[in-house]
Amino acid sequence: MGKLATLAEAVASIPSGTHVALSGFAITRCNMAFAREVIRQGIRGLTVSQCVGAMDADLLVGAGAVERMIYGGGSLDRFGRLNNVNRAIESGTLIAEEYSSLSVAFRYLAGALGLPFIPTRSLRGSDILARLQQIAPENIGTVQDPFTGDEWLALRPLVPDVAVVQVQVADEEGNAWIFGPRWDNEEQVKASQRVIVITEQLVPTEIIRRDPERTVIPGFKVSHVVHLPFSAHPTSVYRVYDYDAEHIREYAAATRTVEEFRAYLEKYVFGVQDHWEYLELIGGMKRLTSLMADPILGY
Repeated sequence: MGKLATLAEAVASIPSGTHVALSGFAITRCNMAFAREVIRQGIRGLTVSQCVGAMDADLLVGAGAVERMIYGGGSLDRFGRLNNVNRAIESGTLIAEEYSSLSVAFRYLAGALGLPFIPTRSLRGSDILARLQQIAPENIGTVQDPFTGDEWLALRPLVPDVAVVQVQVADEEGNAWIFGPRWDNEEQVKASQRVIVITEQLVPTEIIRRDPERTVIPGFKVSHVVHLPFSAHPTSVYRVYDYDAEHIREYAAATRTVEEFRAYLEKYVFGVQDHWEYLELIGGMKRLTSLMADPILGY
């Protein structure tokens, strides 16, 4: 059975209550089409982990799909805060495990290496640690250095059920390239039970084999490959397209109140049948062409 799937099929493989690691960072390489399809399918009770909270997570939280969020802070970059995440924390509808970005990356690293825990200097003496000890004491501990006798903070590994990774290039087996910043994506992939790859470009495996050192995601970890151009819109994908500033401003304004955000969902998520109708709604190829990266300059 091949791994190529539609977005709807890939999302349908994720039951409610799953721990999903997302690859995005603020407004860059976010799993936006994935998030919209999760909402349309009515999946709930998710745990979302992400080194830096991003637009995809904010969309999912605002729609009520997320029960717990494990992250290292976040924003919509120059466009403002993660209003849906912040409001859900304040209202008590979201359990937020907020770490430093480094400590989230370390938890993924521990999962990737199969370690029972990982010691870290991050968080010590911080208010972040004090809050974590209240809301997630099961993930925080201490360990004595057997060589010096010093006490170290220890973190439980993160082992997501599935990592959803937005990439620039992949083949049908899921071997994938990520251009530009990779952040914690490689550790997410290795720590997760399986991976869904959403790619802007699908190429023959022979192309991947010509430059094997570029392969960040090995196909044996991948359960589904979704070929879906512009699937990160309105966020950016390095060397493919820029972020859509106009649409992100509209989103940021809509997240100021629950009522305005519901109207946004009705228009851009429930008001379209799928990703392709969404692209037509936001302006079609005329709009998308204006965002595409220069093939020489890369942006």
